[in-house]
Formats: sequence, structure tokens, C-alpha cells
Amino acid sequence: MTTKQLELRVANLDCEHDAVAIERGVRGQAGVVNLKVYPKSAKVALTYDPELTKPEALKVRLKDLGFAPLDAQEMAAPPAPWSNPKVLTSASSGLLLLAGWLIGLFGAPEAAPIGFYVAAILVGGYFFGREALEDLVFEREIGIELLMSVAAIVAAVMGQPGEGAALVFLYSISEAAEGYTEEKTRAAIKALMKLVPKIALVRRDGSEREIPVEELAVGEVFIVKPGQAIATDGVVVTGSSSVNQAPVTGESVPVEKHPGETVFAGSINGEGALEARATKTFAENTIARIIHMVEEAQEKKGKGQRFIERFGAVYSPLVLLVGILIAVVPPILFGMEWATWITRATVFIVAAAPCALVISIPITLVASLGTGARNGVLIKGGIYVEDLAKIRVVALDKTGTLTRGEPDVTDVIVCGGKTGDPIGSPQDVLALAAGVEDRSEHPLARAVARHARAQAVTPVKADQFRALTGAGASALVDGVTLYVGSPDLFISRLGVGLDDVRGDIERMQSEGKTVIVVGDERGPRGIIAIRDNIRSNARKAIDALHAAGVEKVVMLTGDNDRTAQAIARELGIDEIYADLKPKDKVAKVRELAQRYGHVAMVGDGVNDAPALAEATVGVAMGAAGTDVALETADVALMADDLEKLAYALRLAQRNRSVVNQNLALSAVIIGVLVVGAVTGAFSLPVAVIGHELSEFVVIASALRMLKT
Repeated sequence: MTTKQLELRVANLDCEHDAVAIERGVRGQAGVVNLKVYPKSAKVALTYDPELTKPEALKVRLKDLGFAPLDAQEMAAPPAPWSNPKVLTSASSGLLLLAGWLIGLFGAPEAAPIGFYVAAILVGGYFFGREALEDLVFEREIGIELLMSVAAIVAAVMGQPGEGAALVFLYSISEAAEGYTEEKTRAAIKALMKLVPKIALVRRDGSEREIPVEELAVGEVFIVKPGQAIATDGVVVTGSSSVNQAPVTGESVPVEKHPGETVFAGSINGEGALEARATKTFAENTIARIIHMVEEAQEKKGKGQRFIERFGAVYSPLVLLVGILIAVVPPILFGMEWATWITRATVFIVAAAPCALVISIPITLVASLGTGARNGVLIKGGIYVEDLAKIRVVALDKTGTLTRGEPDVTDVIVCGGKTGDPIGSPQDVLALAAGVEDRSEHPLARAVARHARAQAVTPVKADQFRALTGAGASALVDGVTLYVGSPDLFISRLGVGLDDVRGDIERMQSEGKTVIVVGDERGPRGIIAIRDNIRSNARKAIDALHAAGVEKVVMLTGDNDRTAQAIARELGIDEIYADLKPKDKVAKVRELAQRYGHVAMVGDGVNDAPALAEATVGVAMGAAGTDVALETADVALMADDLEKLAYALRLAQRNRSVVNQNLALSAVIIGVLVVGAVTGAFSLPVAVIGHELSEFVVIASALRMLKT
């Protein structure tokens, strides 16, 4: 069977109940093979059999269910309050409640205010009462909505319709506000969606034309004018400009782009015009992948959230059961008044309802995930936010993480006078080395060639190039065989002493540099030191990790111990382990976890994949535009910026702090309300007001995580 995928943004999808309603209404549709609903991002993903159904039929079905599909680049926004059915029913309920109270105040017959109160209950409770019945009938679940419905009905039956109407009105306000709360948590995804322009300027058939960005094909050349957003991922073909990549990577400083360099969708072009060749379609570019991963992450629940949901599934039925016992046990066993204890049971059911408790974790997590994404830190689920807050050890790969991953020449020293040859400057040594290394693809050879170009040094003409495996290279220069390689090449293979330059070699090696010697069989003519330079902010990042509460920062590297020691001294790293193979890194991560607890491993997401998987949290550096890195790690730092890891740790710690505050606040309020309900100290309106205020306070507290 051949299936197709259909992803749709839909309106009115605000909560888990809406998601369940969609699943219930669509799963039985002919041709639907699989369905996934994303309530946090108002999206529905369908897998269907094109022989049995069409996209148009699926869209009609969703619309009939009350979840109308939207345009691809549009995200659902809650309707204006004056056109929102939940707001209108809540407001109507409040007006009916007020009318009933005023009529009763002015001495109207008793039946008149009761009629208004009953109408207020029916109107205000329409939406959450329907949800309660659907959950009970279709899902066999007792939820908070059922508790509120039962409390309102019992209050009315017991001769307190005003209290029941007040309950319904106040609870309906929180239900009406739900969509607006979700709107806040979707701010990050909306901001990402707005980054990419809807129109791309492309060159087709020799002329420039504007097309919808969805029609931009891989390989097409598109034009980006100064100040415009880049339509999709691509490689610069013509032009140079500074590009603000902050929306994608979180980098604060614009990056210079020249022909051959990569640009990302959604980044902002600076002062120059660029022409770029598209390497990704609109649906597959960096921004699209980030949005998709944030959506996936927001649906992945942390351990705390899963526990609270399991707790709520047991707790709500238990509240109803205890409420029934409070209502019947004292009158039956102790002869107390039925009206008193039924009233207390009703107040108890409202007081004990776990609304604030249940929402305290998910809203906080969703806000944290969105804030991280806006700042170039992609965390792939609530569980990783929770784990990041527990990290005590950070293990770092050296190459590409602490260093730039590209070796550079740091020193050129002349020693050619010892052979009697007329070499008088570092440029002469560099010209010889670049001439020999010209045909080599070794990273050190490329570093020499790159440095020669930067210094405007012309390589000498060399013939008969020969690579010397594990040692260096040789070539014929002016009839003399010239060697460029390790000190051991000259000492062991050529029998050439290096006593006169041994001090320089050892000094530079102690600084973590790789030394290559340039010379022939008579002796060295010069030495060149090369090092994979440390990132400019690496020391600052290590300090920030310590400040964020990390006990140990550890380097794991396949490089030699001498180089590792030099870099560790310079950066203030606590422990180093050198000469490690990939399997050795896995063993070290496991050992660190046994010694210290939770470990984060930071690498490039490719070579370090086994170690990333072994760690509590695997973190990929520089993941923008890198499919493997994005897929491998639990946390992706979109820019090559290690300071973003310290930011991620602080974000996770803030998340934990806010969650704990919300849980404590919810538990205290529920406890106080329950005691007041059972003792008869609180009336139903007091319990309702306390319950609703706690819910709004928890929501406001959780939304603090939207701040950077």
C-alpha cells in the first residue's frame, strides 16, 4: 500500500481534550492509516491511502469537527473575545448570575432569580459539561470538568443555585482563557514561522521573477536584497554581505558571507545583495526542521509531567469518591444533617480539584522549550529539560567543540643558516613548505597552504611529490629532495639530528602545538608550528559552566596527552582524558556518571554519537544545517557557541525552580481549601474563587519562562 503524508494547521485546537476529539472523529475515516495531533502547536499530521481518500475530504472532515484547516504558513490564533463562543457563553453566564442576584436583591419572587441561576449554569457549563460527558462516555475518565459539573448540579439541587451559578461562571472563565494561554506558549513557533518570507525572488529563463517560497526548488538561484530574510538554505554564488543569523543560531554578531559559504533560511541579509543556490526546499530547510523539532519536543512529556498526569487520573476519581463519602457517612453513621454535609462535600470537590497542579508542569515546559529555540538552543523534549537541570559533569570533545576544528599555523622559525643555504626569512620557509604540501590533502598541509595565501607568499615550484604515510611528504625542489614532516621523520628515517632546534620544538609541543620540520638530508631549514586554535570564548564558556553549578568540566579527546594538557591549562578544565578512541569515550562517560551522577556530553553529533547516547544528555555543537547533528543529540546548540550550553543549563534550572514553585503553591492552596471545605469554614464561592485564582497564578508563573 502506498501512503501519503498531510500536515495541517487547524483552528480551535487548544488542549488535550480537543486532540482527543479530533482522534475520535478522524480515526474512523476511510483511508486514514495514521493520525498524530499536536495540541501545543495546533497541528494535525495524517498518513492516508490516496486510493481511499483525498486531502480535500480529510480537510472537510476536520472542518465538520470544528477544527478548520489553515494555510501552510499560518498558525491558529484564538478568535477575538467578542467572537469566541467560550468567552460569549462565560460572559452570558456572568450576566445571568448578576441579573438573578439583582432580582433577588430587590425582592422578586423566589422562582425568578432561580430561573436566572439555572440559565447561568446551563449556558456557562455548556462547553466544560459537554467535555465532562464525552470523557466519561468515550474515554471512561473522570476529569476536573466532571468534578465541577457535579458540584454545580448538586449545589443547585440542594437549594443553592446562586452558588452553583457562581461556580460555573468562574470556572467557565478559566476555560475561555485556555486558548489565549496556548497562544502565549505558541509564541516561539509563530516567531520562527514569521522569519521566512512568503515570496522568493528567483532567476528563471534568464529573468528575475517572484514565486511563492514553497515553489523554490533545490538548485535554483534566488536573490536576496539588503535587509531581506533569506528564503531557504543555500550556498552563496555571487556577492558578499554580513548576515544576521541570530534568529536561527542565536549568534549575537552578524557573520560575513562570501561565495561558497552556507546561508540559512530565516537569517537576515545585511548591506550587500546576495545570489544563492538553494540546497533545501522550503519544507526541509533549517527553520522548517527547527519548527518541526520544537513541535515534537513540546509533545514529549517529562517524567514529572507524566507522573502528574497519572496522579491526576487517579486523584480526580478519588476526589469524587471522598466527596460522596463526606456527604453520606456523617448523616448515616452519626445522624448529622444531610444538607450540611452534602454542602461540605460539594465545596470539598471544588476545593480538591487539581487544576493548578495538573497544568503547573506542561505550561512551564512548553514555554521553556520555545524560549530555548528562540535563543539557538533546541531541546528535544521535556525529559531533557528536567535532565539538564540535574547535570553535575560536562564532558567536552576537544576538536570542534573547545577548538575551531581547523588547524592554523602559529609559528614559523628559520634555521636554514645551519645548512649554509640562503634562507633568511619565515616567508622563505613558508614558501618551501607550501610548495611541497601543495598536492597534499592532509589537514596540516592545508593549514600551511592557507597560511601562505594569507601571507601572500608564493609557493616554490616542486616536482615528484610523494606522501610519506604517518610522517609527512617530500618533493623535488631545485634538484634537491625536500622533506616536510614530523621531527621523527628527520631523526628516525633520515638520520638528521635536530639538537639545535630541540628546545624550540619541545617548547611549542608543550603549548599544545604540532611541529613540522622543513629540510633535507643535510638538516632542517625551518620549523612550523600548527595548532587547532581554541575558540575565542571557550574560557568564558568554561567559567560560565562552573558558575551554572557544574562540578567538573572534563575534556575527552583522541589527541595526544601533551596537547590536551596544554589546552586544559589554558581553559581551566578540571580533568582530561587523552588518546581516546570512540569506544573509550563511551567508557569514560559511563565512569563519570558512576562517580558524579548526571553527565552531559558535548560533541559534533557525528563522530561522538556513541558517547552522546551514553550520557544523560547528549549535546551537539553547531547543529544549524547539519542533519545528523540535529537527529543525534538530545540538545542541539545551533551555533558553534559553547556559552549556549551554560544558557541551556540555566534555562533548565529556572524551569525546575518555576515548576517547584507552582507545585508547592498548588499543593498549599488545595490543602487550605480542603481543610476549609471539610470544616465548613469555606463556602462554595470562596472555594471556587480560591481554586480559580490558584490556576491563574500558576499560569502567570509558568509564562515567566517565555522571558529570555
